[in-house]
Amino acid sequence: MLEYLIARPHPVGELADHFDVSRPAISKHLRILKHANLVRERREGRNRIYELNPAGIEALRAYFDRFWTDALAAFKRAAEHKNHGGLT
Repeated sequence: MLEYLIARPHPVGELADHFDVSRPAISKHLRILKHANLVRERREGRNRIYELNPAGIEALRAYFDRFWTDALAAFKRAAEHKNHGGLT
């Protein structure tokens, strides 16, 4: 769903038409993404329009950058420790 929202904002009905799940399932998924701060919602008349939340996406990207930096540093330390321990 996030990939679909990259192109442009969409109303719930349009999202439901694009995916092979029920409209209530789409709404539930959007509520979860909204709660996670990854999408935001605005009203246009009777429609709810959903779009990516750039701040939430940036926070997620920063989290994964830190995660991978830390994971790779830990892997490097473990490999160096094993190599310095005389095991080759």
